[in-house]
Amino acid sequence: MENKSHAFAAGLFALLLGLAAILAVYWLGGGREEAHDYIVVTKQNIGGLNPQAQVRYRGIRVGKVSDIRLDPDDYSNILITISVNDNVPLTTGTVAKLNYQGVTGLAHILLLETGKDSSPLEPNDDAPPRITMIPSLLDELGETGAATLKQARQLMISANALLNEENRAHLTATLANLDSASANLKPALENLNATLVQVRKVLDDRNVKHLSQAAGEVGPLLAESRVLIGKMQTATDKLDLAIGDASAGGTSALMPRLNELAQDFSLTSRQLSRVLRILEDTPQGLVFGAPSQAPGPGEAGFNPAGGQ
Repeated sequence: MENKSHAFAAGLFALLLGLAAILAVYWLGGGREEAHDYIVVTKQNIGGLNPQAQVRYRGIRVGKVSDIRLDPDDYSNILITISVNDNVPLTTGTVAKLNYQGVTGLAHILLLETGKDSSPLEPNDDAPPRITMIPSLLDELGETGAATLKQARQLMISANALLNEENRAHLTATLANLDSASANLKPALENLNATLVQVRKVLDDRNVKHLSQAAGEVGPLLAESRVLIGKMQTATDKLDLAIGDASAGGTSALMPRLNELAQDFSLTSRQLSRVLRILEDTPQGLVFGAPSQAPGPGEAGFNPAGGQ
């Protein structure tokens, strides 16, 4: 009787353990959901991807990798068969991408929507639809890095060709010429600075005020001088007319003195006209004095070329 009770307890324990194992497998498997196969096509390296790897849709686990093989029609293609849950809304615009998990480096398939075509991707177990795989981040970095290194190499080759021995010698000579030119330019800048200081002293507020005042007084003076010259010209005309009239009494006796007076009058008029022209050309002469005249022949500092 005791042996039968031990056998019954052992059988019951084995039954319960089997049932627990079945429940654990069912729970770990996430339940049985209907799935369909799709084929991911790629020409890239898929190192780290193995069968039973996860398939994720926008980060959510939706299936697993069933098979990996070469395309018998084109050996440059790799065919990755994936099993995806039926409730995943795949479209003809869906693409696949090889992704890696954290520090473990385990690869999995990541399904993404490009938004180019939103029509549903109808499953077909006899001829599974194909999904294109786009380059992963590591592939893009590898291609970009290789292109960058190639460009850097070409740049270094061009730089070496540009900075050859002859060009370096020319560059050294150019830098030496620039250094010499800058050294010669320094005295000129100092002289220019001194000249500007002198000009600033000449054109201070007091001199500018005097010049403005003199220029304001020259205008009325010139107007009055023009009126005076007009009156003198009229008097000269009348005098010439009186001298030329033979019928006028006593005119012949005054002729010599009148001629002398007319000459002096004409000379004075020309001198006054000359003064007015000088004032019109250089009104600053009222403040700074008349400009110096260039020395003539026989005088000290005379230059036949026209300079001093």
